[in-house]
Amino acid sequence: MGVPKRKVLIVGGSFSGLFSARDLKKQFHVTVVDAKEFFEYTPGVLRAFVKPAHFDALSFTLQPVIERKMGVKFIWGEVNALDGENRTCKYKEVRNGYEGEISYDYCVVAAGCNFGLFDKWGESLWFPTVWERVRPESKWAHCDERYWQGRRQHIEEEYQKIKALNEKHGSVLIVGAGFIGVEWATEIEYFFPNIKITLCDMLPKCLGPLPDNAKDYCQNYLDKKGINCQYGVKFNPFDPEGYKVLGISKPDITYISTGFKASCWFMPKEVMSQYNPLEADEMEKDVRKKGPAGGGWIRTNLYLQPVKLNKDGSKGVYGTCDKGHGRIYCVGDCNMLGDLPPIPKISYPGEEQAAVACRQIETIDSILYDKKTHGCFAWPKQWPGLPWYGAFELQEFWWPWGSGMFATSLGVNDACFVIAANPTPGSGYMVVWGYLCAWQKWFIEWSKVDQCKSNWIGHLTWFAVH
Repeated sequence: MGVPKRKVLIVGGSFSGLFSARDLKKQFHVTVVDAKEFFEYTPGVLRAFVKPAHFDALSFTLQPVIERKMGVKFIWGEVNALDGENRTCKYKEVRNGYEGEISYDYCVVAAGCNFGLFDKWGESLWFPTVWERVRPESKWAHCDERYWQGRRQHIEEEYQKIKALNEKHGSVLIVGAGFIGVEWATEIEYFFPNIKITLCDMLPKCLGPLPDNAKDYCQNYLDKKGINCQYGVKFNPFDPEGYKVLGISKPDITYISTGFKASCWFMPKEVMSQYNPLEADEMEKDVRKKGPAGGGWIRTNLYLQPVKLNKDGSKGVYGTCDKGHGRIYCVGDCNMLGDLPPIPKISYPGEEQAAVACRQIETIDSILYDKKTHGCFAWPKQWPGLPWYGAFELQEFWWPWGSGMFATSLGVNDACFVIAANPTPGSGYMVVWGYLCAWQKWFIEWSKVDQCKSNWIGHLTWFAVH
């Protein structure tokens, strides 16, 4: 008999988690754990709040897809602790409260992040509230968003609130003129034109990372639609009268659409970006090392392995085996790659990291269990059709070209698409715009959801991308 298949645990059932499951399922016994029962296409969820029927096109129940179509195991539960030394994971099932433990040979952490920068827990409209510790303090605790129906209920309630505001010709303030802020302003304007909208940002223009011609294109649209834009103004979200610096009357609703916040509470503190054992309170004081929003990100090396800080401040890979090989890989929005410029927290680089993590796992598995040091493999990973022969080695991650692709919606019938942006602000080229770009963004959304459902059209559409 041959060596039994090794076990891979994947924490998170969104873009990077589903990618990893598809990639590894033939060679390993795969288990996916997620605290919500459904997949949600986060880049398109703004439309659902102004057109609730659109949520059907953005979401699906995970268990039938993961277990029946992919053929891997799904646990609907929240991960509470990940032990890299013993290679075990503790979780609590949502439906019945059962607390279990599962072992693994390899683990891919693809837990994502939250978007509410100024909220204690990072809660926002743009991502469902699924963590047990957050729900008691949730602003919509009556909607259990771990369930598909609970998420739908919350979306419907927000829609009704905006609809009523439109009927009374009310006003909203949107803080943050990045991608979420601009798209949210234009979605509200398209579906509810009676609402007076103010959009503000501390930067001199909207959409800070984009090239000037893309910023100007979007700004012209905002101006044409009568959206009041206030730039170069610092709004204090904790000041009840903070709106006065904008020269406007008190808005009926204020939406915060800036920044993101970590939510990887199940990881050991030694691998978290805010931890520094050399400080008296063990809290990192260097904001660059701590990362955005006070830390909470998984400190990761270029191999995508979590890096722990020992008591003397020295570094080491967390969760190695007795042969010194890393068994845990952290991908997507939950990590902080300290040796690279900040990578946008969007789906493409998350999936690219997942592709590299899968390659690392396959490489280590070949060395440990197949006793191979050389062989054939796809190189680089994002071009699976290119065969290569050489030594089995781990691959360092890079700043992927797809991190510089941005499609910004402007209502239903307009959008702009930028490619080739890099970490330098203002880089990139606007190559598609107008109605054609709106159609392109719809097709990206539809085909990506179709791929995540493990359907053939979506799979063939995106096969050559990673």
